[in-house]
Formats: sequence, C-alpha cells, structure tokens
Amino acid sequence: MHNRRNTMGFGIVSAIAIAYAALPACNMQAQSQALPEAPKASLFLSAAQNPPNPAAQAAPAQAQAMTALSNSAEPNAPKLTIAQAEQMALKHNPNISVAQLFALAQQQVTREVFSAELPTVTGSLTAVDANLNGRITAGGLPNARILNRAAGGALVDDLITDFGHTGNLVRSAKFNAKAQVEKEKATELDITLVTDQAFYAALTAQAVLKVAKETVYQRQSTDEQVRALTKFKIRSDVDLSFADVQVSRAQLFLLDAQNNEETTMAALDDVLGLEKNTQYSLVDETNNHPEPAPDDPEAMVKLAFTQRPDLAALNSTYTADQHYARAERDLWMPSITALGGAGGEPVRSDSIQRSWYAVAGVNVNVPIFNGFLFNAEESQAKLQARAAQEQVRNLTDNIARDVRTAVFNAQTAYQKIAVTEQMLYQANYSLALASARYKMNLSGIVEITQAQLEQAQAAVDNATARYNYQTAMAILHYELGE
Repeated sequence: MHNRRNTMGFGIVSAIAIAYAALPACNMQAQSQALPEAPKASLFLSAAQNPPNPAAQAAPAQAQAMTALSNSAEPNAPKLTIAQAEQMALKHNPNISVAQLFALAQQQVTREVFSAELPTVTGSLTAVDANLNGRITAGGLPNARILNRAAGGALVDDLITDFGHTGNLVRSAKFNAKAQVEKEKATELDITLVTDQAFYAALTAQAVLKVAKETVYQRQSTDEQVRALTKFKIRSDVDLSFADVQVSRAQLFLLDAQNNEETTMAALDDVLGLEKNTQYSLVDETNNHPEPAPDDPEAMVKLAFTQRPDLAALNSTYTADQHYARAERDLWMPSITALGGAGGEPVRSDSIQRSWYAVAGVNVNVPIFNGFLFNAEESQAKLQARAAQEQVRNLTDNIARDVRTAVFNAQTAYQKIAVTEQMLYQANYSLALASARYKMNLSGIVEITQAQLEQAQAAVDNATARYNYQTAMAILHYELGE
C-alpha cells in the first residue's frame, strides 16, 4: 500500500511537472502567434512501452479523405495586401466612375450659368430680292420697306447688370460642383470601408480554417493513439467512442470553415470588381499587439466635423441653395443690357445711301407683374434652403453618435484581444495538464476532449478578436472621414 501511494504521488507530481514545463511554451506561443499550434503533449509513457501503431490501416476512409482535404493548399495563390485590395476596388468599382462623371457634369453646369455674364456675338449674312417700292402690309414686322440688298454684319448682346441675379446663380452652381466633388470622396470612403470589412472577414475565415485543420490533425492523432490503446486493452471502448465523436466534430468544423472561407473570398472578389472566382493568399499585416483605440470620443467628434466629406458636401449644397434663393429674389430687379451691331452692304438698293452701318444702344427691362411667378419661385428656393439646413443638422447629430459608437466599439474590441489571449493561454495550459493527467491514467477521455474543444474555441476567439479590432478601427477611420 505504501508503495502504491508513493507511485501515485510520484505520478501526480510528474503530471504537474509536465504541465508546468509546457506552460512557458504555451504562453510564449499565445503571445507570438494569433493561432498557436495545439500543444502536442504525448499521451503515452514512451514508444518503447507501446507496440507499433496499427491505427493507420484501421482508420476509416472518411478520416483519411478529410486529412487529405485539410492538408490541401493553394501554393500558387497570388498574394494580396489590404492596400492592394483598396486600390483594386477603387479602380474597378463602377460607383467611382459614376461619382466622377457626376462631378464633371456639374462643372459644365457652372460654365453654362456663367455664360450669361459673357457677351453674345452673332454673325449674319442676308440677301434680299424685293419688288420695286414694295411694302409689307400684314403682320407685325417693324420695318415695312423691303429693299434689294446683300449684306453681312454682326450683333453683340452683353448683360451690363441684373443686380445680382446671375452672380448668385453662378455662385450656386459653383457650390453644387464643390458638393459633387465631396460626394465623390465620400463614395471612395464607402468603397474603402466595404473593402476593409471584406478583407478582414476573409482573413478571419482563413485563420479559422487554419485552426480547423490543426484541430482535425490533433483529433485524428488522439483517435489513432486511443485506438491502439484500446486494441491492447489499455483503454476502454468508451474512450475510443469519445475520440471518434471528436474526430467527426472536427471534420464538421473543417467543412464549415472551408465553406466560410470560400464565401468570404467570393464576397471579397465581388468588392474588388472581379468576375472570376480568385483565391488569394491574404497578407496579414496586422500587429499582434496593436495600438490602443482612442480614448477621447469628443475629440474624435470634432475631428469628424472637419473631415467628413459627406458633411462638407451637404454644407456646400446648403450654401448653393442659399445663393439660389437670393437669385430668385433678384428676379424682381431690372436688367440692363447693351446692344450693338455693325456690318456692310456691298450690294444695295439706290435708296440705301451708305455701304456700311453701325448701331449701339442700351435696353432696360423692368419686371412689373407676371402672375406672382417670381414670388412662388423665391418661396420655393427659400424652403429648399431651410430643408438643406435641417439636413446638415441631422447629419451632424448622426456623425456625433456614430463616431462615439465607433470609439466605444473599438475600445471594447481592443480589450477583447487581451482577454482572448489570456483565455488561449489558459486553454493551452488546461490542455497540457489534461494530456499529462490522461497520460498518467488519472483521468478519462472526456477531460482531454473537453480541453481540446476549449483550446480550439479559444484559438478561434483570439483570431476573431484581433481582426474584429482591425475592422472596428476601419469603421472608426471611416466615421472620421480619413
């Protein structure tokens, strides 16, 4: 009895020693890698105490096929960084072209409105064959005499002033063009954010797929070893059944991970504007220990007010509507126009004394009454300006809310990285300890399989937390207009 107690005590001490020996390695592994490799603690005393493993021949065909599937890779897959993905998306996405074309079109509107302030020159060539001493006696033509002639000349029409009406129209068009340019920048930010989200989702899926492959390898190794122990009556059939179930779960996990990886990659291809399904090897440029999220939401809100292109676009639209309302008010002001004409008549009737002509004048138009049309147009323009002002206020409130939310989400995502790293460290330690206890025949298969489940889930949670933080920071940069 005394010898048995000493042997059991020595076994427990050995198991704890093995677990503590594995602890620094697990800690270092959890800090240096996002997806630490599962601890490969031996489940048996030594190779000399066990006969050659016959489990390879006894393994089911499904497990062998799954092993081949998990080991498959795309060695020639092109590498893709997040910067390259953003450039591809901005180059191929049709929304960018649409925004650019609208901006160019709005610039032409500015030129159209400004043309009213420039003189208009019209050239004319006229030849008339008239009846001798004929007169126009019907209709409303001002000159009744018709004379034989062939002449050429030019007419000039130039707006002197309309007391601000055309000037305000030009300023309104310029601010509308500026708003369209800001909308183009906002579209670029939208596409960049969607690209970043798709890229980090694909990175997360690839990381989970890596964990799934390691999990299948780990569970199949355990299953083969338990199968060998069961054959030699060292372990019971219950242990083998549990091991087989865990292999099947790992295979399901791998299938789901592969499907998710292919789905996220298809979504990334769509954002990049690719028609064909392209499998990229995504380059993970994230830092294992990233900089913490900003801790001052109010400073971020003020920064967003100065940088958001959609807010700048709406402010420009509001200013444009104000100038347009002033232009509609100025419709009641008179307009003064200069008129001039000059030309020559090499062929003319005898009644026309000179071979050339020149004329100049000034025309003043004063609106008196037009059925209250100008009043209605002015009221409509003022109401539209007030609506644009309210839209600016509404967007300002939404930006403040969204920036604060993005800061809080980024802070929480950053804190989750440390928590999941600690959880992964503890899961690695638990698995090492469970492996050592199973090795010393101090526990059953349930304990080690549960430790394997926890370790795999902790690895997935840690990878997801890292990329969720990057996504949260991308959203924060978007909300700041960066």
